Amino acid sequence: MRVTLATFAAAATLTLAHATAAAQSVKWDMPTAYPAGNFHTANILMFAKDVERATGGKLSITVHENGSLFKAPEIKRAVQSGQAQIGEVLISNFSNENPLFGIDSIPFLATSYGDARKLWQASRPAVEAALDKQGLKVLYAVPWPPQGIFSAKPIESAADLRGAKWRAYNPNTSRIAQLVGAQPVTIQAAELTQALATGAVNAFMTSGATGYDSKVWEQVKYYYDVAAWLPKNVVFVSKRAFDALDKPTQQALLKTAADAEARGWRESEEKTAWYLEQLRKNGMTVSKGSPQLQADLRKIGETMIEEWTRQAGAEGAAVLAIYRK
Repeated sequence: MRVTLATFAAAATLTLAHATAAAQSVKWDMPTAYPAGNFHTANILMFAKDVERATGGKLSITVHENGSLFKAPEIKRAVQSGQAQIGEVLISNFSNENPLFGIDSIPFLATSYGDARKLWQASRPAVEAALDKQGLKVLYAVPWPPQGIFSAKPIESAADLRGAKWRAYNPNTSRIAQLVGAQPVTIQAAELTQALATGAVNAFMTSGATGYDSKVWEQVKYYYDVAAWLPKNVVFVSKRAFDALDKPTQQALLKTAADAEARGWRESEEKTAWYLEQLRKNGMTVSKGSPQLQADLRKIGETMIEEWTRQAGAEGAAVLAIYRK
């Protein structure tokens, strides 16, 4: 009888321990807009594994790739509303909400990784404060490779883009279309392959990474590596979800996020040349563009920097002053 009672007590204790551990385990859903093979998504998948390891299983993150849970424009609202706890967005997609969200996609303001990092350091406190007011906490940000122009036909100057069906993925790319006389068509990365196949788009600005992911060489043959800007994907978490974690789990999450940011910046820069080489290997003509095209684009950049400064007001001017020191 003693053995039976002891066995029963031990089993009950073990069951209670498992139940307690289960109750303490937190599971988050994380929507992303990009495919598993994209370096941003690969970094996020590693981040999720690192979080589970660092928290001893107390926090686990399920990554939903390629817009499978929410489409790119829906992800921010999903996290704000609690439909998902954590998410990744191209922050410049939301510059209509706040001009600061689009500072990294102003043409020719920051055109190198060094400048992009300096711009993020200058703008991060203001961006974090703006997102905080919306119930979101920034975990980390990683840039895309420099943006260039993909085109179905050769481009010698900005005038050659007049009338083109121009893929726009944020307000700034829409504005470029207006300035060059192109027709802006809102297309997210996950929809680009289909848009090209149907002829909905025949010119656009994006990185070599997105070009590679979308196999754009099947429809367009020219890429102009003009390094116009380096837009960032930002990973943020619902403040409510973050605040519900215990302090050790919060600290582990923040440490893992800092590691993911450092790794992501390094991977983005290292893969830039590789992506361009893949475009060449698949039959694309890759060049820096003619002096006339570069001059035209820089003039557009000057116009848009002036416009952004007016829109962003004193706060934006302060961020630019810090960046330009």
